[in-house]
Amino acid sequence: MPRRRLVRILVALFFLCAGITHAAEQTGLRRIRAAITSISGSMSPAWAAHESGIFAKHGLQVEVVAMPSGLQGITTLAAREVDFVHIAGGTTAGAAIGGLDVKIVATLVGTLVLNLVVRPEIEKPEQLRGKTIGISRYGTSLHTGARIALRHFGLADGKDVAIAEIGAGEWIVGAMQGGRIHGGVFGYPQTSRAIKLGNRLMLHLPTLNIAYAANGVSTRGELIRNDPELVRRYLSAVVEASALMKKDRALSYTVLRKYLRTADPDLLSETYDVQIAKYLLKVPLPTMDNVRSVVDEIAERNPKAKDQEPKLFFDDRFIRKLESSGFIDSVYR
Repeated sequence: MPRRRLVRILVALFFLCAGITHAAEQTGLRRIRAAITSISGSMSPAWAAHESGIFAKHGLQVEVVAMPSGLQGITTLAAREVDFVHIAGGTTAGAAIGGLDVKIVATLVGTLVLNLVVRPEIEKPEQLRGKTIGISRYGTSLHTGARIALRHFGLADGKDVAIAEIGAGEWIVGAMQGGRIHGGVFGYPQTSRAIKLGNRLMLHLPTLNIAYAANGVSTRGELIRNDPELVRRYLSAVVEASALMKKDRALSYTVLRKYLRTADPDLLSETYDVQIAKYLLKVPLPTMDNVRSVVDEIAERNPKAKDQEPKLFFDDRFIRKLESSGFIDSVYR
């Protein structure tokens, strides 16, 4: 690229950023960044808070950015490139065990709303023996879901069935269609897409009734200590957006259609009915039980997690305050 053109681009970017900053200052909104770690319905409250103006109502101008997996999301949080991340509890707890100053501050989904989907020729669980199933990345909730699903069927990961890192949910579906893998673990709308292509649902993990901090909001410990008001405002907006999505199906469809990049009515309907209407928690409280499941699962592959107190990995004060103050009930009226 010619030097003169590069200089013009850099100058333009400078004035664009300056303009955004000035606009935020003029409106009195606090500019922050938040990350989602999968393109799925369970991450949609952040999108809804942005689209509906709820973030602005709580004094925030939030840039919501997408990360390809939880590992990138937690790394970005630790590097102070974002202030909040919507992520699996296991990824946050694993990072904290590894020494990062991060904590779960809300649990939006308290069980693993994931599915094991297999190619059409796999009719019984034992036919997975010697085969490969795909996940996004090791150490994520999809990895946990795969291990739990295989264990449920009496299969050992890495021994009876290989688990392969593929990437985002749509990539897993593509790898199944191409015959590179024989099954995959993912949520919605990827489950619906995979089944429409002729694949088979082998296990809906919520039927196992496992309390698990599957998806929520995490932040840095220093932010909790130094700026608790920002944490309160962000979580207030997310809770209010969750309530709005549960009450307003039409608005939810608009948000999902835009961010999931699909107009398929069946995919939108199933994503809404399962991930929002059914499993998105009214009171997104991190608890000893759902975080203990996370820590116990981590301990199977990381000795440092053994005998760790679940309370070390979450801070429930903000959600408890929103509940006791009547705020949560008020946004659901």
